[in-house]
Amino acid sequence: MDDAGAARLSGALTKVPAVTFGFWVLKILATTFGETMGDTVSMSWLGETSGQASAVNGYLVGTAIFGGLLAVLVWAQIRARRFHPFLYWATIIASTTAGTTLADFATRSLGIGYPGGSLLLLGLVLASLLVWHRALGSISVASVHEPRAELYYWLTITFSQTLGTALGDWVADGSLGYAGAAAIFGGALALVAAAYFWTRISHVALFWLAFILTRPLGAVVGDFLDKPVSHGGLELSRLAASLVLGAAIVLLVLFVPQRAGRAAATG
Repeated sequence: MDDAGAARLSGALTKVPAVTFGFWVLKILATTFGETMGDTVSMSWLGETSGQASAVNGYLVGTAIFGGLLAVLVWAQIRARRFHPFLYWATIIASTTAGTTLADFATRSLGIGYPGGSLLLLGLVLASLLVWHRALGSISVASVHEPRAELYYWLTITFSQTLGTALGDWVADGSLGYAGAAAIFGGALALVAAAYFWTRISHVALFWLAFILTRPLGAVVGDFLDKPVSHGGLELSRLAASLVLGAAIVLLVLFVPQRAGRAAATG
């Protein structure tokens, strides 16, 4: 293939994966991992569970750690010339762990609670999508093949991960518990999938709705794994659960076919 042909091929692909069933399986695993790993750092290692003063510190320090890692990975993702599966999913994991600690800080340490935190973060997600659309004319993942679109993409993803954590915790901490919350979010995802196949609702809108809903599903499953039995959880080791989930993600990235999505012109 000559240089012109290679350039045309490169321009025809995004730097994010094609949206397949395997993509959604990996996304849910990544969000569950983000919940358990975020809790491991902010709660187990940084002392969130020892008192309110350390809770603020734990959430803030955890957010700084994962936020810094996220910034480095987003920079690497933008600098990359093509789609790299491990780089992409590492960036997703960084966004979901940062979202966990940031959501906990917003809803617990700032004192605005789950409803206030969820509404604030929903506003940030919608604002990010609006600014993205006004700037580039599209919020489709098919547009994520140039730096500005990538920045908007990762900003929106980080806000959505944070929103999903707050929303998941809000529902799970009520009368439904972790199992009930998982059933609600799993059912909502099934309805979105049905709408994708059997209605004319915008596939772009349905993608972002599904992307947001996978986060609270992962959050409540992660909490179910590591929260105390007295609170409806299994009280497994947060670190052990994170290691098992991380290994599963690595194996899926290795063995589930990963290909770049097809690009569409922006503007």
